[in-house]
Amino acid sequence: MKTYDMAELAVRNLRESILRNSLTTVGISVGVASLVAMLSLGIGLQQLAGRRLQKSGLFDTVVVTSRRDLRGFSREQEENGPAPAESPALNEPARQKIAQLPNVVEAYPDIRFITELRFEDKPYLTMMAGLPFSAKNNDAFDGMQGGFFSSDTAPEVILQKSFAAQLLGKTPKAGSDEANVAELAKPLLGQQLTMRYAERTATPASNIAGKNDNSSGTAYSVVSREATLKIVGVCDLDPDSMRGQARARIFLPLKLAQNLHVMQPSDLRDTTNVAGGTPAYTTVEVHVKSPTQVQPVEDAIKKMGFNTFSIVDATRSLRQFFAVLDLFLGIFGSLALAVASIGIINTLVMAILERRREIGIMKAIGASDGDVKGLFFAEAGVMGVFGGVVGVALGWTIGRVINLGTNVYLKRQHFPPEQIWFVPWWLVLGAIAFAIVVSLLSGLYPASRAARLDPVQALRYE
Repeated sequence: MKTYDMAELAVRNLRESILRNSLTTVGISVGVASLVAMLSLGIGLQQLAGRRLQKSGLFDTVVVTSRRDLRGFSREQEENGPAPAESPALNEPARQKIAQLPNVVEAYPDIRFITELRFEDKPYLTMMAGLPFSAKNNDAFDGMQGGFFSSDTAPEVILQKSFAAQLLGKTPKAGSDEANVAELAKPLLGQQLTMRYAERTATPASNIAGKNDNSSGTAYSVVSREATLKIVGVCDLDPDSMRGQARARIFLPLKLAQNLHVMQPSDLRDTTNVAGGTPAYTTVEVHVKSPTQVQPVEDAIKKMGFNTFSIVDATRSLRQFFAVLDLFLGIFGSLALAVASIGIINTLVMAILERRREIGIMKAIGASDGDVKGLFFAEAGVMGVFGGVVGVALGWTIGRVINLGTNVYLKRQHFPPEQIWFVPWWLVLGAIAFAIVVSLLSGLYPASRAARLDPVQALRYE
């Protein structure tokens, strides 16, 4: 039997029992729709997490720490590197060496310290952090009131919203809406703060000892200083909130923070470098050209004897979680399609009983068993195609409704809208192909049963 004739006959047979076949096709559509809706939700959530991480500016960042800092020391680090006592110090020469590695855009120290600020003659104890000028493009400053630093050494600061509210004696409103930030920033922009801090200075050892002899060597001393800083911006988010360290509430230019020579906790652990005028760092952040270069840069830094961490390391477990989530969503979404396959079997078996005489006539005029099987496979395939196409459209609609409802809820909670679902082209084609395969597999038994019919007995059937 020709392919065209078989297709025409299959479509004609489906039209004769249009209500039953339509209900079977609807069952396939519901199964495909549940599969597409669930998988698109899992893909959308995964892309949402990826967008958030990449936009945060940390996706292409490697955090470097010294192996001498035993707080983050793990068994894996102990087995794959030098002992803490034999590891190099994370100081300025080490930072410069890291900055010269291939694919490294910049490497800057993490400078943060607790200090006393005075605003309108009232003292405030808070955490300050230095920000590189490149942080201007960080999404943490989207919706910031005021502006970024005018230069990398300007005596200016950016306040975190909660600290700005504390300065004004207010409690910030629920949510993170931009109007709340504007309300806090208006009376603060252009105002000045007085910062009191401890400056680290190098001092000849003879002066420290109070001697006039030729004693050599260099020590360091701590001197109390004050600096006047201008408030230029108020931001809604903390750009360092994902680093697992103490969250800063006020930010100043990184080079300004370096020039102040504020006493750091690492200075107490490595007095040799401090005394020699070489600052030691607790953490150095390394920005690479692209996220694909993170792993090679990490490997190079580890060979230098330092510990590293990146969001790429953390996302390995995140990707594993989403892979398991997609698997379970696909399994539950396929259950409805499995139920629909039972409907296909039932429909085709009933068609055999109704068309036994027709099958007998086909065999009597020369149709082979393969032709009969092909006819029933064609009918099952047609239902699979229509069910798959309608199911993808229905699943896409369900996803749109879920996304719309979610954004309405987020808006009521004062959060920005998000795209929590996504239907890629491969999911569309895969869902339709899966529906066709399930339909053909469901047609195996009815097609085999129809092909085994004895034409003589079929012609006698009334």
